[in-house]
Amino acid sequence: MEQSFGFDLVMALPIVGAAISVFFGAVGSSKGIGIAAQVANGVLTEDPDKFGSLLILVALPGTQGIYGFLGCVLILNTIGIIGGELKTITMGQAWMLMFAGFPVGLAAWISGIWQGKVCATGISMASKRPEAMMKAVIYGAMVETYAILGLLATILILTGLNIK
Repeated sequence: MEQSFGFDLVMALPIVGAAISVFFGAVGSSKGIGIAAQVANGVLTEDPDKFGSLLILVALPGTQGIYGFLGCVLILNTIGIIGGELKTITMGQAWMLMFAGFPVGLAAWISGIWQGKVCATGISMASKRPEAMMKAVIYGAMVETYAILGLLATILILTGLNIK
């Protein structure tokens, strides 16, 4: 029953979880960076010297992609694809490993987009009031908290599985 359609479902499920983690983290980051970069490009048409100061706010949503990638690496490491030989896991563990990719993937996806929106408005504010730049960074970092919590949930799930 663990074999289906000519492939090993027990190994496929954790790989799906790893893919969910990295895919949604990357989508959230790319969308968030795109939102912030559009506004920054508009500001730069008026004042190209602000590139360096706006770069922080444009890059901030990119961290969600890193969290998604880290979730992927942790899942693949747990089953031995990275850093060792494949481990024997049960079908139940395979499902849990797949679902372990959801907290970081979904949290990074949603928070990456919203962080991009917060950073975009921060860019607008900083273009008119450069002294308020760090306030905009702090607001953006507040959204980031939830991507970190998603990553922590994924780590706790993987730790709780105790796969050796």
